[in-house]
Amino acid sequence: MNFLEEKILADGVVNKGNVLKIDNFLNHQIDIDIMRQIAYEFKRRFKGEEVNKILTIEASGIAIATLVADLYDVPVVFAKKGQTLNSTDDKYISNAYSFTHQRMNQIFVSRPYLTKEDKVLIVDDFLADGEASHALIDLVKQAGGTVIGIGIAVEKGLQKGGDKLRKEGFHLESIAIVEEMDYETQTIKFRHE
Repeated sequence: MNFLEEKILADGVVNKGNVLKIDNFLNHQIDIDIMRQIAYEFKRRFKGEEVNKILTIEASGIAIATLVADLYDVPVVFAKKGQTLNSTDDKYISNAYSFTHQRMNQIFVSRPYLTKEDKVLIVDDFLADGEASHALIDLVKQAGGTVIGIGIAVEKGLQKGGDKLRKEGFHLESIAIVEEMDYETQTIKFRHE
């Protein structure tokens, strides 16, 4: 059992609808020590890969992405979910359904921040059905860049998004893969590959 699985078992709560609540250290309150360990683990798992940009989606992936980018000494780009007054029309756009929020999000990255020269490591906190990862991959493809890999803190293996990405040939590394969750008993079981 690794450090993240131990933390999930100690502090995680299974809510109805296959929702894993770990907001006391990852999604709402951030445990910097856990974030640091996640970043070092991604750096280890993607050792030897040439990366010049880290890409994530707002908001919960930003903390992890920032620490990973620090280790690589590269910029972080995060796809925004909403238009603002300073949004430009010159952007890459994709759509991602959020399992947690139960809604479709249009995400975007302004064109200057993703280019064909970019070798991108996608980083996020959760992977369920793979919608967010596929939308981020789409943004990189639109820019002509290369997806080097995908680093996920917690993959919900029971939802098969990770299995699909692996079958598509992406180098996907998930630190914790939740294979089973039970609301009634509050049990969580992990897959080990």
